[in-house]
This record gives sequence, C-alpha cells and structure tokens, in this order.
Amino acid sequence: MTTDSGRRAYIGSFTTAGGLGITTAAVDRETGALAPLHSTDAVTNPSYLAPSPDGRHLYAVSETADGAAAAFALTPEGPALLAPAVSVRGAAPTHLTLTAGHLVTANYSSGSVSTFPIRADGTLGDLAAVLTHRGGGPRTDRQEAPHAHAVLPDPGGRWLLSVDLGTDSVRVCALDATGGTLTVHAEVPLRPGSGPRHLAFHPRGDRAYVVNELDPTVTVCRWDAARGTLTPVGETRLLPDTESVAETFPSELVVSGDGRFIWTANRGHDSISVLALDPAGDTATLVTTVPCGGHWPRDLALHPTGRYLYAANERSGDVTWFTLDPHTGIPARAGSVPAPAASCVVFA
Repeated sequence: MTTDSGRRAYIGSFTTAGGLGITTAAVDRETGALAPLHSTDAVTNPSYLAPSPDGRHLYAVSETADGAAAAFALTPEGPALLAPAVSVRGAAPTHLTLTAGHLVTANYSSGSVSTFPIRADGTLGDLAAVLTHRGGGPRTDRQEAPHAHAVLPDPGGRWLLSVDLGTDSVRVCALDATGGTLTVHAEVPLRPGSGPRHLAFHPRGDRAYVVNELDPTVTVCRWDAARGTLTPVGETRLLPDTESVAETFPSELVVSGDGRFIWTANRGHDSISVLALDPAGDTATLVTTVPCGGHWPRDLALHPTGRYLYAANERSGDVTWFTLDPHTGIPARAGSVPAPAASCVVFA
C-alpha cells in the first residue's frame, strides 16, 4: 500500500439490485466518515473488490451466472476499466484475492476456484486454471454441491486457502506461480452443517478463524505454515445463548491488528459480534453484539488505521461506520452514507 493507504474507500454493490457499481468515497482519517465522490457501473455486480498492494489498481468480480473478473486503474477520477472483463469459467464469483502474481476467484455456484496471471500493466492475462471442488454437506437446501465462497493466501504467501460452504471444508492449495495451476495439498473438514464462508488470520500468522454461515459460529484453527496444516481447536457461538440463531447468517469476520478482537457481521440478526481472543489466540469469547446500523450486513471492513469499522448493509442500502474502543473492542456507531445494494468495502 502507498503512504496514503486508507484515504479512499471503494464500495462494491449489486447493479442488478439497484447498486451503482463501484463507488469511490473519501475517508476522513480523523473521524472515519465517508464522503462519496463518484461511481462506475463498468461491470455488472462488482460484489467483491481487492486493491493491489501498491494502490495503483483495483480488481473486481462480476457476480453473475457467467461470472467474470475485471481490472481497473485507480485514477483521481475513480476506477477506470483497463480492459473488458474476462470470464472466470465459473458461476457467481463471490470473492477474490491477489497472490504470487495472480488473481484468484472463488466461484460460489459452480464450486470452483479460477486463477489468472496479472500482467505488469495491471491487466489480467488469459485464464490459467480452474480447480473444481467436489462433495456436499448435510443441509440439502444449501449444501447439495460445493460452494466455494472465499479464497486467500496464508500470511507467508506459500499456500492458498479456499473456503467451501457446500462441503463444510477448507482446502489448502499450492499455487504454481509460473503456470497458475492449483494443487490441493489438504482438505480440512469442519463441523458438518456449519457452512464455512470466510476466513481470517491472526496477525501473528499461526491461528486462523472461520466464520460459519449456516450455524452462526466462529471456528478457531491452528495454522502450521511449514506443513500447510489447518487444525480446528474450538468454536464460539456468535449470539448470546438466550437468543435464537435460526434466522442469522454471518457473512464476514475481521481480526484486530493487535490480535485481541474479532468482529463478525451477522445478517438477519443485523448485528456485529465482538469476540475477545486470549493471548494464544486459541479461545474466542463473545463479549457483546451491537446493531450493524442497517439491514443485512454483507461485509465488514477494518480501516488500515485500525480505528474504524465499516458495515456494508446490502438490503438497507448503506455503509455504516463505527469507532472502536481500543480497550473493549466494542464499536460505537459514528455515521452512515447511502450505498444501494452495498456488498463490500475496501481501502486504498
């Protein structure tokens, strides 16, 4: 990231539900407030975004039946499409990441992962590989087939982890940086019916946390980068025991930069859960839940300063920001801006 990291926010959205595409907003670094500047609908349903490490480019999925990915140049006038979007040869890509000179997408409906080389000018090269997941889970309404929902590299950059809601598992893969092919090193089973959705690492790099969509919990895992092994060691419920989880579908989690807290976005319950981590990172304890400021928080993002938390509330069409208490981790609502069909927030 550049030294100006965090001065701009980029909000993805579903254009087929009235979203504006990708909205650029200025970030007030003293208050966390967002001020929308402009938007582009150059691709359909740019539901998830990822900036390049140098802050010069932005990448987006196009979450459609014939899914695609696109590269943008970040200009003072906003994201500028570098070339036509390219097919991921998979359906409904929901997530993407950048690693080892490649862009990788998780394709939900087809249960697959696609890789593309990134050229020196930021554009995407030809599709390098598609890895198709196999299997299913006990929830026949949601787990009739694989549903890859997220991909991300481990902190050391050696491994790529693919989280599959349909198979209740996380696949640890090796990425060939030359050819772009993916090889499954291990498939780690999680509790049947949990529906893992997204994963985040502890800043120390030796723990990982999986947020589960079908049973509102976070699974705590130990991560051995040398061996490429992910080992579940515990689970934490995301709502108080007195509250029903029947209509709650968590979407995202983020870990604080000091490794003391986890926050999750809970759709349906329309809340943010605050979890406290013990020093080892092995135990996550529910502290409280607070309202997300809208309806159906699809994404949660931590500002690079670590001072502000942002919820993209898809169905109420807004992004709400919160200041974070550094001692308790509890978010306090500070403001919101309209963002129709908002689906994610990233910073550059």
